Amino acid sequence: MDVIISNASGTPIYEQIVAQLKAMILEGELKEGEALPSMRMLAQQLRISVITTKRAYEELERQGFIESYTGKGSFVKAQNAELLREEHLRQIEATLEEICIKAKQYGLELEELQELTAMIYGGNTK
Repeated sequence: MDVIISNASGTPIYEQIVAQLKAMILEGELKEGEALPSMRMLAQQLRISVITTKRAYEELERQGFIESYTGKGSFVKAQNAELLREEHLRQIEATLEEICIKAKQYGLELEELQELTAMIYGGNTK
């Protein structure tokens, strides 16, 4: 499991960890029941504070992506299909929002954007 952090990024380190681990879970790279590195081990690997990794793990647990057991560690939680769908929809909405902003900046009409989207999507209306 490779987590890469950037000190130059404007994003807090714990948020970088959360985003990367969440992406690995959503993409199936980390499977249900799989153990995550201990907070201490991840902190050593990334050369950051244990407090930072603890905060990241707590956030992942709060969002329903992992579950932690005292003395045993943290594990990828069985994903609720609806939770996965909602997360995927949230990501798509964020991307579409960016696209719509650019389309408006370039003077593209809604109908043109819809036609372009349908063409790229393959003409499927489902």
